Amino acid sequence: MADLILDPASAPDSSPDALKWGDRPEPVRPPSKFLQGPQGRTFELGKAISVFREMIYGFRKLHFVGPCVTVFGSARYKEDHPYYELGRQVGKYLAESGFTVMTGGGPGVMEAANRGAKDVGGRSIGCNIVLPQEQKPNPYVDTWIDFEHFFVRKLMLIKYSYAFIVLPGGFGTMDELFEVLTLIQTGKVQDFPVAVMGTDYYRPLLDMIRGMADGKTIAPDDLDKLIVSDNPGEVVRAVTDVAMTRFGLTYGPKIKPRWVLGETLGGWWRGKP
Repeated sequence: MADLILDPASAPDSSPDALKWGDRPEPVRPPSKFLQGPQGRTFELGKAISVFREMIYGFRKLHFVGPCVTVFGSARYKEDHPYYELGRQVGKYLAESGFTVMTGGGPGVMEAANRGAKDVGGRSIGCNIVLPQEQKPNPYVDTWIDFEHFFVRKLMLIKYSYAFIVLPGGFGTMDELFEVLTLIQTGKVQDFPVAVMGTDYYRPLLDMIRGMADGKTIAPDDLDKLIVSDNPGEVVRAVTDVAMTRFGLTYGPKIKPRWVLGETLGGWWRGKP
């Protein structure tokens, strides 16, 4: 086990100046009590109510955003990185095709996709997860929603989308990619298109997935669920074709808010402040 001990001299710089959005949080928040085994009945009932309230809040906020495509990717890429530019192009083409662009709302690839949508007057949504370090929405979202629970946030990122586009990212992006693939594989959601972009970055992962098929831990046709391309125009055309032909998505009338439900208060669903 001694071989697994990290040499402090080789450890990454953990000084405050080195920490960025998405890095190890500072200060460290204690682990969630909710996830530390059985708790008191009152605590667990209160937590269940808070989860329910968070879900209802997300449902009402996102009910009128229109058909979405969710873009996943790292928060760490800067504006001058090729993957940032790729994300921006994806957001632009999605908006031009009539989709609302949904992301985690942070910087990096998420910001790039939201920015691309805004470049052409499209609509963009950010679903943020509340973490110990201060987080602010990137300046290219029309609607920003904070979530305390990862599973509620992932529910919202999936529930309103007709496709998922995955750019290079870390643990969070991998979690989101495989969550979507598992839901499709098990029939919990429809067979929506999933596109993987950044072929050089994802080549080892794609090789591993092919190895899963060879080892019969997934079915060979599970590989067909992935669109692999670095061409944003090609990816968005494929997404649009599937949404309109397989799922009957049209450019018809949108759902209108009802005043009796308090849905006409404010104009966030129209992209207004």
